[in-house]
Amino acid sequence: MKLLIINGPNLNLLGKREKNIYGGQSFEDYFSTLKGKYPEANLTYFQSNSESEIIDKIHEVGFEIDGIVINAGAFTHTSVAIRDAIAGVTSPVIEVHISNVHAREEFRHKSYISAVCKGVIAGFGLDSYRLAVDYFIKK
Repeated sequence: MKLLIINGPNLNLLGKREKNIYGGQSFEDYFSTLKGKYPEANLTYFQSNSESEIIDKIHEVGFEIDGIVINAGAFTHTSVAIRDAIAGVTSPVIEVHISNVHAREEFRHKSYISAVCKGVIAGFGLDSYRLAVDYFIKK
């Protein structure tokens, strides 16, 4: 099974930024733990602060892998282009968020990508990613 985790803008700062919201662990450290938990999965990771690079990555892998887990960061609330990229590929996508976006600022309540994703997981910290991977493993 091949799965890709995509992280959007500012998620490269996990472990450093707003620790009260996002925690103190870097995503790279968490990803190592996640890979150890699921040795049967071929997990890869991609992070970009660029909308176009995220779209290119979705296009590149979206017809050949078993699933995509995406935390599009702020692009969740602004990017019709990422929404269209997800809609245009055949690999199922799960949207994840570290924080409960519905308990935060009003502008975070609207997701442009939710409607074209298999599901949404939010508010469980970095464990949101594990829950998404676990779905793909068990299905």
